[in-house]
Amino acid sequence: MEGVSSSQFTREIAAAEARRAWDLHQAGTIRELYFRADFPAAVLVLECADVVQAQMALASLPMVAAGLIRFEVVPLRAYPGFARLFGATEQA
Repeated sequence: MEGVSSSQFTREIAAAEARRAWDLHQAGTIRELYFRADFPAAVLVLECADVVQAQMALASLPMVAAGLIRFEVVPLRAYPGFARLFGATEQA
């Protein structure tokens, strides 16, 4: 993030971040967690009722609360194509 130095990422905040991410994962809020291979960034897949709930979960991460990182929340929905193609019962 612009304006943030690497010295602000202390061992303590990294440990607190990992602990909170683990808690959210155990609660089922964080479903998947990745680091990008091409850019220093994380990608989290969340299971939330809506964007507001996702933003609240992310705001609870210590690095977000400290202004060291931020996330772009992109709402997703299930792909309906398979149901359209194969959802009807097949006739014998």
